[in-house]
Amino acid sequence: MGTEFLKIKECDEAIDIIQELFDENLKPESEEIDVADAYGRILFDDVYSRMDFPPFNKALKDGFAVLSSDSFGASEESPNTLEVIDFLEAGATTERNVEKGKCIEISTGAAMPEGADAVVMVEYAEKGEGTVDLLTTATPFQDVAKKGSDIEEGKLILEKGDFLNPGKIGVLLSQGFETIEVFKKPSVGILSSGNEITLQGEELEYGKIYDVNGGMIKNDAVSCGADARFLGVMRDDYDEVKEKITESLKEVDVLFCSGGTSAGLGDVLKHVLDELGEVHIHGISVQPGKPTIVGVIDGKIVIGLPGNPVSALMIFNAFVAEPLTRLAGIDRNFELETHKGKITKRIHSQVGRMQYQLVKVDGENIHPIFKDSGAIFSLSTADGYVKIPKLVELVDEGEEVEVYLFN
Repeated sequence: MGTEFLKIKECDEAIDIIQELFDENLKPESEEIDVADAYGRILFDDVYSRMDFPPFNKALKDGFAVLSSDSFGASEESPNTLEVIDFLEAGATTERNVEKGKCIEISTGAAMPEGADAVVMVEYAEKGEGTVDLLTTATPFQDVAKKGSDIEEGKLILEKGDFLNPGKIGVLLSQGFETIEVFKKPSVGILSSGNEITLQGEELEYGKIYDVNGGMIKNDAVSCGADARFLGVMRDDYDEVKEKITESLKEVDVLFCSGGTSAGLGDVLKHVLDELGEVHIHGISVQPGKPTIVGVIDGKIVIGLPGNPVSALMIFNAFVAEPLTRLAGIDRNFELETHKGKITKRIHSQVGRMQYQLVKVDGENIHPIFKDSGAIFSLSTADGYVKIPKLVELVDEGEEVEVYLFN
């Protein structure tokens, strides 16, 4: 009996279906977190300033707060002498006002005293006993940051979808924000399946292999903004697969099951999904990765990835990274980064299926990586992949290609 794929889809159709399933079943949610812990999170709403910044006229240099008119005509040969009536450090205030013929010594960051409209840097002044000689002329608001010159109250300072880096966090802190509303990370679980799978740390028996896909897909999901967890291994047993999926969906909204997706003996995922929910895709016209399953159970999405690591990673990046990233709020105009160059070796492709060919990028040279879909080392050397349309049988050496870069 040949392999049976009941709902096989073309690539573009599969991409649309998966995005629609995400849109229909999973809505972006928000959560409130401490601003100090917000690095790397995505802003859920526009943010407006609460106050002017700086909130007062601020000295930008150490020196003397003066009436600028008192400095007019001053030079090293003919200094203007003023009485020093007080000293202001950053954070301090004074009840003394600067009047004609008087000034206040001031530190960087201190609030300008009433009456003063400029700062003469200490390098251009000679302090005496209760006086100072100004050696240069100061223009109005020289070395003074005006109130609100950086941020005006009520101004849009951050936009929905902004990635909160240290600079943006600094802006929020300057406005007194303690907490901020961000996109809640999509909750993602990963299950590996197969009687041959052994977890790292366990004894590797003959005929067994260590699990690769669990940790690999988990980290790929994390790179898309998800809160991803590896939930263990399930054997090729109908009841165990059903129980594992049922329990896992209590904890997560998107579940990836790696392996057990084709129609061969021992592959039961499709039948479990049929019983618990609805299968929307069973097979995609692509190489590698044809035996991919996508279903929905009680409003939660279950995606069966091929067991071969290359296939699993390719399907994740080509079909799932975009809707998952959008759900995380990272980029509403998501596009995979691409790079163009010339292929260095001829690629033969199977007509009838889109082929995703792993490649390594070396400037304008694009080197195809000819390994089977179970070859792990090829993943560590690949920079991305080239799409070869299903009606193209040959990509000749020297042809220009477009590489879809990983992450």
